[in-house]
Amino acid sequence: MSRYCLALDTVDDPFLIDQYIKHHQNVWPEIIESIEESGIKSMEIYHVSDRLFMIIETEKGFSFKKKSKMDAHNPYVIKWEELMSQYQKVLPVAHAGEKWILMEKIFDLIETKQ
Repeated sequence: MSRYCLALDTVDDPFLIDQYIKHHQNVWPEIIESIEESGIKSMEIYHVSDRLFMIIETEKGFSFKKKSKMDAHNPYVIKWEELMSQYQKVLPVAHAGEKWILMEKIFDLIETKQ
């Protein structure tokens, strides 16, 4: 199993941030299904101020490229992403069409102690 951490900002508006959180308390079943079908076994999103942090754990063979291709052909994912885009602010380091940015791990307590 692999773990990935990603970051994204929200629009800096308390009302919109609250709406974004509410949407994530009731994620559409089709979105949950698409996440699981892509090989993601666990997903958590954390929030502070206007920053979001996502941790995903995936099964062997998972790839972001494959997930992107699946998402591009899923009408529910397309609609969900359109809805979420009004709340999200792309990080300055993002490439065209990229929202969530893969983060680099810089410290691991367990690895440090070995």
